Amino acid sequence: MDLFPKDKVEFILKDRDTESALIKKRIHLSGLLILLFVTILLSRIFSLTVLENDHYTTKSKENRQKILPIAPIRGLIYSRDGVVLAENKPTYSLEVIPEKISDIDLLIEELRGIIHIGEEDIERFKKLSGKKRRFERVPLRINLSENEVALFSINRHLFSSVDVVEGFIRHYPLGEELVHSIGYVARIDESDLRNISKLDKSSSYSATTHIGKLGVEESYESYLHGEVGYQKVEVNAEGRVIRVLERIAPQSGKNLYLTINLSLQRIASESLGGRRGAIVAVDPRDGNILAFVSSPTYDPNKFSSGISAESYNSLLSSKDKPLLNRVIQGKYPPGSTIKPFLGLVALDNGISNNEEEVWCPGWFTLQGHEHRYRDWKKEGHGHTSLDKAIVQSCDVFFYNLAYELGIDRIYAGLSKFGFGEVSGVDIYGESFGLLPSREWKRNNMQQVWFPGETVILGIGQGYALTTPIQLVKATSAIATNGLMVKPRLVLGINSPGEEGLTLMSNSTENKIDVKNSLFWDEIIDSMESVVHRAGGTAWRSGLNAEYFFAGKTGTAQIIGIDQEEEYKEEDIADELKDHALFIAFAPVKKPEIAVAIIVENGGGGSKVAAPIARKMFDNYFVNRDLTSRE
Repeated sequence: MDLFPKDKVEFILKDRDTESALIKKRIHLSGLLILLFVTILLSRIFSLTVLENDHYTTKSKENRQKILPIAPIRGLIYSRDGVVLAENKPTYSLEVIPEKISDIDLLIEELRGIIHIGEEDIERFKKLSGKKRRFERVPLRINLSENEVALFSINRHLFSSVDVVEGFIRHYPLGEELVHSIGYVARIDESDLRNISKLDKSSSYSATTHIGKLGVEESYESYLHGEVGYQKVEVNAEGRVIRVLERIAPQSGKNLYLTINLSLQRIASESLGGRRGAIVAVDPRDGNILAFVSSPTYDPNKFSSGISAESYNSLLSSKDKPLLNRVIQGKYPPGSTIKPFLGLVALDNGISNNEEEVWCPGWFTLQGHEHRYRDWKKEGHGHTSLDKAIVQSCDVFFYNLAYELGIDRIYAGLSKFGFGEVSGVDIYGESFGLLPSREWKRNNMQQVWFPGETVILGIGQGYALTTPIQLVKATSAIATNGLMVKPRLVLGINSPGEEGLTLMSNSTENKIDVKNSLFWDEIIDSMESVVHRAGGTAWRSGLNAEYFFAGKTGTAQIIGIDQEEEYKEEDIADELKDHALFIAFAPVKKPEIAVAIIVENGGGGSKVAAPIARKMFDNYFVNRDLTSRE
């Protein structure tokens, strides 16, 4: 018996041949597929390395090269005599991009093992993190010492998303002294970003983290900021700069020179002694502000570095309102300081002259009414002319004068002096004050104007409100026989390293016309007698002065006290006491300085405010050849 029959063997051989042929086909097919893939791959390589080489070379460079903006250095601020008032101090800060950190709290704890990070630092960091651009660096610690910088550099490899950044921080060497005129800079917030966008200046601020807030830092931002620069840099995989390839330097901001006289500023500030109030002094010839004091104050340096919520809330909640710029925003009844202006309006309207007298028994009544409007001098002033009424501040005379003028002529006349309007000072945020009229009362109170309201307006009470900057501008107008000049804080500008100064223009707005120029002389003579004639309300402040000056005292009530009521001033709570006011200019001939002083709850202007003016004038005219009494 055959183990392998012939027909069986033939079948096996045929099956092997078939399988061999099938394998060969598969090998050929695989070879073709491999050849096809190799051809495609080679074609792609050829395309990338030859045909598209330029395109991908550019893309590659873009991935490791970046265009970075460079923030300009902010311009400095000087006093008129070259004292630095705002500067840029070099500083190192530890900065983080919050969007790149998954666990901020963990990062802070790890960093605390190397560098001191206090609770105030953390609070500031979290506050700033909510008020920034996306992917903008936020300082976690500022003002690092050299040792701290070195410590972090050693451990930098552990913190890929944290950098020590060298930069500048705004610093105010005089601290609180000029905060209400200079203002401060602070971190750019969402509101600032919207304003920057509206002004189409986003690119100019692409590298800037701080912006001017308040004062000249804000109003002269366009001068101080400068022009952004750019640099092309090569970066590594972590985005850190390896080297700078190209650089277009930024253009530093302009330097500002203020009109402030530092010696006079300090005398004014020291005279207030921290009491609530405001003092502003100007040169009536050109509007240059010589002193600008609002009290109390606060430290602007806290805002530059990022003020804590606790500190800011303390400022906001303080009953003394240190954030209020009283010079331009404080609104006060003008009190008797309004009397010289009303006297001029009356002269110009033919309502009064210095020959006519009014009998002052110590009170005034409207015809057909029983209510008595009391004079500050209970026994009265007797026969009183306009001159005597200004010198002794007779209320009854001005009750009668206001009534005869009427509200319409009062409004028209006082408007010419800028009451009820902004002064035009070169910083933002100024209040209008309030000069009431029939129309104002009808629109705001839906009531008619009453004669009694005209009467009390005659002594600067009732609805009337003025700001210190309005008062000093109006006082300057009397000093110059009607010139209305805008007050200004900035004298001029220059570029870093530039000698000389480009002066800021400040032309006269207009001149108040009166029917007879002698009217000015009459009012000025009376104001001079206020301080240099026995019986004048501020005669003590004029004693032994080596120059003549003119002024007017004022006392503004802030609460109504029945005129029949007997009371002692010391029994009234401090915050309810009268405001003390004084306006003045010197010397009488060719005036060089005018002042407006308000001491809140200070009492009488003659006792509190007028002596401050005397101190300021004495300081201003020291070593000046004014010993001949002009």
